[in-house]
Amino acid sequence: MAFCRTCGSPVDGQFCTKCGTPAQPPAGAAYNPPPPQPPPAPQPPPAQPYSQPAPFTPAYAPPPMMAPGVEYAPWATRVAGFLIDYALVMVAGGALILIAILVFGSLAGLAGSMGSEGLGHFGGGGCCCVLVLLPLASLLVGLWNKAYLVAKRGSSIGQGVMKIRVVNAQGQLLTMGQAVLRLLAHVGMSFVAPVALLDLLWPLWDERRQTLHDKAVGSYVVTSPAA
Repeated sequence: MAFCRTCGSPVDGQFCTKCGTPAQPPAGAAYNPPPPQPPPAPQPPPAQPYSQPAPFTPAYAPPPMMAPGVEYAPWATRVAGFLIDYALVMVAGGALILIAILVFGSLAGLAGSMGSEGLGHFGGGGCCCVLVLLPLASLLVGLWNKAYLVAKRGSSIGQGVMKIRVVNAQGQLLTMGQAVLRLLAHVGMSFVAPVALLDLLWPLWDERRQTLHDKAVGSYVVTSPAA
């Protein structure tokens, strides 16, 4: 009886019934080993699950439009409201200048009657003081009319007369800080004539009819019949 040369089990036939090794060939017989088995074919990598590409987000998002039915104030209406507000500034500035003339004129006359040179110089300094009264009046009236009233009820005196109001992108009133910042931006631009003119004319071609000082705080001027 032949035995398997690999596992030592009895072999009955040409192959070992336990491990499949060919039986030992008879003496003198040529041994032909079985052909090698081909290597297994490479398996393709598993497919990656498909995912939707991330939506494109632009680097700049334009400010939102107002709610449907809300109308941006026409440019001519805004200019009319501005002129009414500016008339208040001129009245306040004129009153301050008149008071200053009376005070400094009286000091100059008193200095002449008393022969006081120091008092005369103080009275003559009224000319320089008058130059700052109009900007001072503009600031004081603006803080009350264009900051406090805008934050409190949404419109200055002139804007209230013209039935328009200032709101943010959500249609709500500005905070006091936003109203003051809007006023300072307007005043700051007014010191440079080309910038002041550009600020005034900007609503003519802007789709939201904003001025530059509106864009500084994200404010909008809309029509308001109840203003």
